[in-house]
Amino acid sequence: MNPGLHHGVSRDTSGDDRAPTRDTSGDDRAPTREINRAPHPDAPTALRFGYGTNGLADLRLDDALALLADLGYDGVGLTLDHMHLDPLAPDLAARTRRAAHRLDELGLGVTVETGARYVLDPRRKHGPSLLDPDPDDRARRAGLLLRAVRVAADLGAHAVHCFSGTLPDGTDEDTAWKRLAETLTPVLDAAATAGVPLAVEPEPGHLLATLADFHHLRRTLGDPEPLGLTLDLGHCQCLEPLPPADCVREAAPWLRHVQIEDMRRGVHEHLPFGDGEIDFPPLLAALAATGYQGLTVVELPRHSHAGPHFAAHSLPFLRRAARQTATVPPYGDPSATPEGSTTP
Repeated sequence: MNPGLHHGVSRDTSGDDRAPTRDTSGDDRAPTREINRAPHPDAPTALRFGYGTNGLADLRLDDALALLADLGYDGVGLTLDHMHLDPLAPDLAARTRRAAHRLDELGLGVTVETGARYVLDPRRKHGPSLLDPDPDDRARRAGLLLRAVRVAADLGAHAVHCFSGTLPDGTDEDTAWKRLAETLTPVLDAAATAGVPLAVEPEPGHLLATLADFHHLRRTLGDPEPLGLTLDLGHCQCLEPLPPADCVREAAPWLRHVQIEDMRRGVHEHLPFGDGEIDFPPLLAALAATGYQGLTVVELPRHSHAGPHFAAHSLPFLRRAARQTATVPPYGDPSATPEGSTTP
């Protein structure tokens, strides 16, 4: 039984879920490579900040990449969608090679995200999911993830992000967990072959919604090496029992991708920095102390109408907060309350 479906989140206005249809990604995968594990050195590492293309949906991909490079970002969270490296359109391999060249030219790192709202089904947001009753629908979602793994390998991405989906009507939790494990197994096999971690995100309102749920999946699957965690730091503020900085410390061994934004307790709404309750200097200090070396990606999918504005303002905020981490003990006192504190 699911250990963590207990949260009273008031609403989901963040708007992310992933998708594809057929699997044309994986017959000619690269030889098996070792999965990159996040190191844990004694000294904190410098954090690397990126911005998600799901918050720049009104820009062409090349323009979005150029903007982020000009602003000084270290990388990009690339959501495969109809406007950005469409995973279902023709000539995906050639388009991926061009994108890889452009990323290299601009000096940007990348992680591949699969949360496009309607890329698989124009009528169902984030549908179909890994939990759908119809096995063909589950296979369509798995096919998208398989394509994403291939794209990630060709881009040199540090992870592929995904999530479980919501519990379908009429499906009990035990059945849903079984479907999730079975549908992810071939994707994890492909990730192992490609040497790219599959980083599952706990998403409010989904079957896999909390860190406890992630560990339930991990144990169910036998702790496979390619399985990692996408930790959205705002979600920690929203619904985890621990304060966000403590969530980071608890999740450190499995961190493969990190998303960041502001948020309020009990409300799943991705907010610009300063509009929520998160106290960022101790949170970033905790993240740096883990030795995590992947991207920490700003996740503002409902702010594309002013995406360049929020991209320009987010990076200076994060850099200021990161500089303040020098005064915060990396393994010091946890936040006073799960609700966090007002952002200065």
